[in-house]
Amino acid sequence: MIIPVRCFTCGKVVGSAYEAYKASMAKGKKSKDALDATGLTRFCCRRMIISHVDLIKEAAPFE
Repeated sequence: MIIPVRCFTCGKVVGSAYEAYKASMAKGKKSKDALDATGLTRFCCRRMIISHVDLIKEAAPFE
């Protein structure tokens, strides 16, 4: 639903990298290049960004 603030495995802050990842993907970059641009190097942190499904519009229809 909402991107977690910290990585579940190592505890590094990953919530701030999601917007940069989305912007890079919207420009047509590959997923690897977009993740490299965010500065996330650990596999566990990259997993948090890649596996996130943005469902906030379905969870909160009355914005």
